[in-house]
Amino acid sequence: MKFTQIFWDNDGVLVDTERYYLQANREALAKLEITLSDELFVEISLTRGKSLFELATAKGHTADTIEELKDWRNTRYAQLLDLEDMTLPGVRETLNTLHGRLKMAIVTSSAKSHFEIIHKRTDLLTFFDFCLTRGDYANSKPSAEPYLLALSRSGQEPHRSLVIEDSPRGLEAAKAAGLTCCVIPGQHTSEHEFRGAYTILSTIEDLPKMLL
Repeated sequence: MKFTQIFWDNDGVLVDTERYYLQANREALAKLEITLSDELFVEISLTRGKSLFELATAKGHTADTIEELKDWRNTRYAQLLDLEDMTLPGVRETLNTLHGRLKMAIVTSSAKSHFEIIHKRTDLLTFFDFCLTRGDYANSKPSAEPYLLALSRSGQEPHRSLVIEDSPRGLEAAKAAGLTCCVIPGQHTSEHEFRGAYTILSTIEDLPKMLL
Protein backbone atom coordinates (compact mmCIF):
# COMPACT_ATOMS: atom_id res chain seq x y z
CA MET A 1 0.00 0.00 0.00
CA LYS A 2 1.53 3.32 -1.06
CA PHE A 3 -0.25 5.49 1.51
CA THR A 4 -0.32 5.01 5.28
CA GLN A 5 -2.60 7.89 6.19
CA ILE A 6 -5.43 10.02 4.82
CA PHE A 7 -6.19 13.65 5.60
CA TRP A 8 -9.86 14.29 4.89
CA ASP A 9 -11.50 17.59 4.13
CA ASN A 10 -14.85 17.83 5.90
CA ASP A 11 -17.39 20.02 4.12
CA GLY A 12 -18.42 18.63 0.74
CA VAL A 13 -16.39 15.44 1.23
CA LEU A 14 -17.76 13.86 4.39
CA VAL A 15 -20.84 16.01 4.99
CA ASP A 16 -23.27 17.94 2.80
CA THR A 17 -22.87 21.34 4.45
CA GLU A 18 -21.79 23.65 1.63
CA ARG A 19 -25.39 24.30 0.57
CA TYR A 20 -26.13 25.61 4.06
CA TYR A 21 -22.99 27.76 4.12
CA LEU A 22 -24.05 29.24 0.80
CA GLN A 23 -27.56 29.85 2.11
CA ALA A 24 -26.38 31.54 5.32
CA ASN A 25 -24.03 33.85 3.41
CA ARG A 26 -26.65 34.56 0.76
CA GLU A 27 -29.21 35.57 3.41
CA ALA A 28 -26.65 37.71 5.22
CA LEU A 29 -25.51 39.59 2.13
CA ALA A 30 -29.11 40.08 1.03
CA LYS A 31 -29.53 42.31 4.09
CA LEU A 32 -27.16 44.70 2.32
CA GLU A 33 -28.95 44.18 -0.99
CA ILE A 34 -26.02 42.17 -2.36
CA THR A 35 -26.82 39.12 -4.48
CA LEU A 36 -24.58 36.10 -3.96
CA SER A 37 -24.74 33.84 -7.02
CA ASP A 38 -23.56 30.24 -7.14
CA GLU A 39 -20.77 31.36 -9.46
CA LEU A 40 -19.48 33.99 -7.02
CA PHE A 41 -19.65 31.48 -4.18
CA VAL A 42 -17.47 29.03 -6.09
CA GLU A 43 -15.00 31.70 -7.24
CA ILE A 44 -14.56 33.54 -3.94
CA SER A 45 -14.97 30.82 -1.33
CA LEU A 46 -14.22 27.45 -2.93
CA THR A 47 -11.55 28.58 -5.41
CA ARG A 48 -9.77 31.53 -3.82
CA GLY A 49 -10.56 30.71 -0.21
CA LYS A 50 -11.51 34.30 0.58
CA SER A 51 -14.32 35.80 2.63
CA LEU A 52 -17.60 36.29 0.81
CA PHE A 53 -17.93 39.55 2.71
CA GLU A 54 -15.39 41.11 0.38
CA LEU A 55 -18.50 41.78 -1.73
CA ALA A 56 -19.73 44.05 1.08
CA THR A 57 -16.34 45.74 1.41
CA ALA A 58 -16.37 46.48 -2.31
CA LYS A 59 -19.74 48.21 -1.87
CA GLY A 60 -18.26 50.52 0.76
CA HIS A 61 -19.80 49.00 3.88
CA THR A 62 -17.90 49.63 7.10
CA ALA A 63 -15.87 47.07 9.02
CA ASP A 64 -18.32 47.30 11.94
CA THR A 65 -21.27 46.54 9.67
CA ILE A 66 -19.46 43.58 8.15
CA GLU A 67 -18.48 42.16 11.56
CA GLU A 68 -22.10 42.37 12.73
CA LEU A 69 -23.19 40.61 9.56
CA LYS A 70 -20.57 37.89 10.02
CA ASP A 71 -21.89 37.25 13.51
CA TRP A 72 -25.41 36.99 12.10
CA ARG A 73 -24.17 34.63 9.35
CA ASN A 74 -22.39 32.41 11.85
CA THR A 75 -25.50 32.13 14.01
CA ARG A 76 -27.70 31.41 11.00
CA TYR A 77 -25.26 28.79 9.70
CA ALA A 78 -25.27 27.08 13.09
CA GLN A 79 -29.08 26.97 13.00
CA LEU A 80 -29.07 25.35 9.56
CA LEU A 81 -26.42 22.81 10.55
CA ASP A 82 -28.51 21.70 13.51
CA LEU A 83 -31.35 20.44 11.34
CA GLU A 84 -30.22 16.93 10.35
CA ASP A 85 -27.47 14.35 9.94
CA MET A 86 -25.67 15.55 6.80
CA THR A 87 -23.37 12.59 6.21
CA LEU A 88 -22.92 12.14 2.47
CA PRO A 89 -23.82 8.81 0.80
CA GLY A 90 -21.14 6.14 1.03
CA VAL A 91 -19.06 8.00 3.61
CA ARG A 92 -19.75 5.83 6.65
CA GLU A 93 -19.23 2.62 4.68
CA THR A 94 -15.98 3.90 3.16
CA LEU A 95 -14.57 5.04 6.50
CA ASN A 96 -15.49 1.73 8.06
CA THR A 97 -13.62 -0.13 5.32
CA LEU A 98 -10.48 2.02 5.68
CA HIS A 99 -10.51 2.26 9.47
CA GLY A 100 -7.69 0.31 11.04
CA ARG A 101 -5.85 -0.03 7.74
CA LEU A 102 -4.78 3.59 7.41
CA LYS A 103 -4.44 6.38 9.93
CA MET A 104 -7.04 9.09 9.27
CA ALA A 105 -7.57 12.71 10.31
CA ILE A 106 -9.89 15.57 9.37
CA VAL A 107 -8.36 18.89 8.27
CA THR A 108 -11.12 21.44 7.83
CA SER A 109 -11.65 25.18 7.43
CA SER A 110 -14.80 24.96 9.54
CA ALA A 111 -14.90 26.80 12.85
CA LYS A 112 -14.76 24.44 15.82
CA SER A 113 -18.25 25.46 16.97
CA HIS A 114 -19.77 24.63 13.59
CA PHE A 115 -17.73 21.43 13.30
CA GLU A 116 -19.09 20.22 16.63
CA ILE A 117 -22.68 20.91 15.57
CA ILE A 118 -22.14 19.04 12.31
CA HIS A 119 -20.76 15.93 13.96
CA LYS A 120 -22.98 15.63 16.98
CA ARG A 121 -25.34 13.64 14.73
CA THR A 122 -22.91 11.86 12.39
CA ASP A 123 -21.00 9.49 14.70
CA LEU A 124 -18.08 9.76 12.25
CA LEU A 125 -15.40 11.13 14.56
CA THR A 126 -14.59 7.71 16.03
CA PHE A 127 -12.91 6.85 12.72
CA PHE A 128 -10.28 9.59 13.07
CA ASP A 129 -7.05 9.91 15.04
CA PHE A 130 -7.42 13.71 15.31
CA CYS A 131 -9.27 16.67 13.80
CA LEU A 132 -7.95 20.15 12.98
CA THR A 133 -10.46 23.01 12.71
CA ARG A 134 -10.13 26.69 11.80
CA GLY A 135 -8.96 27.75 15.26
CA ASP A 136 -6.00 25.38 15.27
CA TYR A 137 -3.95 27.33 12.71
CA ALA A 138 -3.54 30.96 11.60
CA ASN A 139 -3.96 30.71 7.83
CA SER A 140 -6.75 28.69 6.21
CA LYS A 141 -6.76 26.87 2.88
CA PRO A 142 -5.44 27.51 0.23
CA SER A 143 -2.50 28.10 2.59
CA ALA A 144 -0.39 24.99 3.19
CA GLU A 145 -0.46 25.62 6.95
CA PRO A 146 -3.40 23.33 7.87
CA TYR A 147 -1.86 20.34 6.12
CA LEU A 148 1.65 21.08 7.36
CA LEU A 149 0.27 21.12 10.89
CA ALA A 150 -1.52 17.83 10.24
CA LEU A 151 1.73 16.30 9.01
CA SER A 152 3.55 17.49 12.11
CA ARG A 153 0.80 16.13 14.35
CA SER A 154 0.74 12.74 12.61
CA GLY A 155 4.48 12.13 12.45
CA GLN A 156 4.03 10.44 9.05
CA GLU A 157 6.06 11.11 5.90
CA PRO A 158 4.53 13.43 3.25
CA HIS A 159 4.91 10.87 0.46
CA ARG A 160 2.87 8.38 2.49
CA SER A 161 0.01 10.83 3.04
CA LEU A 162 -3.06 11.25 0.84
CA VAL A 163 -5.43 14.23 0.98
CA ILE A 164 -9.09 13.97 -0.01
CA GLU A 165 -10.60 17.27 -1.19
CA ASP A 166 -13.52 18.60 -3.21
CA SER A 167 -12.49 22.21 -3.89
CA PRO A 168 -9.79 24.06 -5.83
CA ARG A 169 -8.57 25.82 -2.66
CA GLY A 170 -8.23 22.46 -0.91
CA LEU A 171 -6.22 20.99 -3.78
CA GLU A 172 -3.97 24.06 -3.78
CA ALA A 173 -3.40 23.74 -0.02
CA ALA A 174 -2.48 20.07 -0.31
CA LYS A 175 -0.08 20.68 -3.19
CA ALA A 176 1.54 23.61 -1.37
CA ALA A 177 2.21 21.27 1.55
CA GLY A 178 3.85 18.77 -0.80
CA LEU A 179 1.03 16.24 -0.45
CA THR A 180 -0.74 14.00 -2.94
CA CYS A 181 -4.38 14.97 -3.36
CA CYS A 182 -7.34 12.95 -4.60
CA VAL A 183 -10.36 15.06 -5.55
CA ILE A 184 -14.01 14.04 -5.31
CA PRO A 185 -15.83 17.00 -6.93
CA GLY A 186 -19.00 18.21 -5.29
CA GLN A 187 -22.13 19.87 -6.62
CA HIS A 188 -20.48 23.28 -6.93
CA THR A 189 -17.10 22.11 -8.25
CA SER A 190 -18.03 19.41 -10.74
CA GLU A 191 -16.98 21.57 -13.72
CA HIS A 192 -13.52 22.41 -12.38
CA GLU A 193 -10.49 20.80 -14.06
CA PHE A 194 -8.46 20.20 -10.84
CA ARG A 195 -5.09 20.22 -12.55
CA GLY A 196 -2.39 18.64 -10.43
CA ALA A 197 -4.71 16.21 -8.65
CA TYR A 198 -3.40 12.66 -8.19
CA THR A 199 -6.75 11.38 -9.40
CA ILE A 200 -10.36 12.51 -9.63
CA LEU A 201 -13.03 10.13 -8.38
CA SER A 202 -16.73 10.34 -9.13
CA THR A 203 -17.70 8.87 -5.76
CA ILE A 204 -16.12 8.27 -2.38
CA GLU A 205 -16.97 4.59 -2.69
CA ASP A 206 -14.25 4.26 -5.35
CA LEU A 207 -11.55 5.16 -2.84
CA PRO A 208 -11.08 1.77 -1.13
CA LYS A 209 -10.79 0.12 -4.53
CA MET A 210 -7.90 2.45 -5.30
CA LEU A 211 -6.13 2.11 -1.97
CA LEU A 212 -6.58 -1.47 -0.81
